[in-house]
Amino acid sequence: MNDTNQFAAGRDRSLRERTGRLLGQWGVFARGFLEHPRMVGSVIPSSRFTIEKMLAPVDWDSCKLFVEYGPGVGTFCEPVLERLRADGALIVIDTNPLYIDYLRRTIHDPRFTAVLGSAADVERIVAEHGHDAADYVLSGLPFSTLPAGVGPAIAAATHRVLRPGGAFLVYQFSKRARDFMAKHFDQIDSGYEWRNVLPCELFWGWKT
Repeated sequence: MNDTNQFAAGRDRSLRERTGRLLGQWGVFARGFLEHPRMVGSVIPSSRFTIEKMLAPVDWDSCKLFVEYGPGVGTFCEPVLERLRADGALIVIDTNPLYIDYLRRTIHDPRFTAVLGSAADVERIVAEHGHDAADYVLSGLPFSTLPAGVGPAIAAATHRVLRPGGAFLVYQFSKRARDFMAKHFDQIDSGYEWRNVLPCELFWGWKT
């Protein structure tokens, strides 16, 4: 990288950091939605009711690695870390550097790792961080608006990276995500949470 590119990268990073401090969590979340609406499910973070219901089936005693796609500003991160065992790990993956920068600056837990990348590369990311498989994968990515082919690729990669008995946890505003999941997960439990903006569909795909 030449000096000009280094300067530009440093300037952009500094701007993101200043913006994050000025806007706070809600501002960062809204900015990420406005910049990449097809990659963010909502302009408002998930409610505590959605969080509780989504995480309820997780066996935390046996969870060594929890992975989240599209963490945004970390709405699920703290609840997961509160429940996660002391020797467990949480890896979050997002394509938006605004969110990754924010999470790296605000979450200081040795079990937490924020990765700038695609959920479709979850197998490589998990392996690079010293794990053989994930116990649970959580996703709020908007499958109905992802670019063509990305949704099926993520569903397939998620099934491969999960250990037997693990689960793919998905919350969406539509049922389309279930179609991607059904090609790989024989057992899919479903739910619904109306105390959320907007009310959302919940799915738990189990790797049997």
